[in-house]
Amino acid sequence: MTFYITDSAVFIYGYDGNPSEFITVPTVRNEMKSQEALMRFEIACETGTRVEQPDPDIRKKVVSLAKETRDVEELSDTDIDILAKAFEYKEDSILLTDDYAVQNVASVLGIEFKPIAQKKIRDVLVWGKKCTACRRKFDEGEECPVCGSPLKKVRKRKL
Repeated sequence: MTFYITDSAVFIYGYDGNPSEFITVPTVRNEMKSQEALMRFEIACETGTRVEQPDPDIRKKVVSLAKETRDVEELSDTDIDILAKAFEYKEDSILLTDDYAVQNVASVLGIEFKPIAQKKIRDVLVWGKKCTACRRKFDEGEECPVCGSPLKKVRKRKL
């Protein structure tokens, strides 16, 4: 049986699927900003969607890999939980997400994914930072250690 690991986009945009095939994480509920999305989430839970905590060891692995691709700054705790849960069910699941950083990390982890309302990413990327003033490049940070200007996220290379 194929399971669908669902992030908040499934409930925000609505997704035609069998709720008994959905698995999500508890923190997804916190991302429901509209009453409609919250209602979709609650109905899905009442009709078979499983809400499970991710394995802490797998979560650490996801964080470590997200640091390598430099996506970790873009990922929320919920995103990391969703990726960990998708990795747990890797052989039997499809991750449903519109989040490009989540898709990027999922690609590196070998997790099959499908977008809800956005386009699917075409390339797996490693990100870096570039100073907005002196144009120097860095791996991470928010402020240039040379001139103090803000750093901007830029594509470093394709994997």
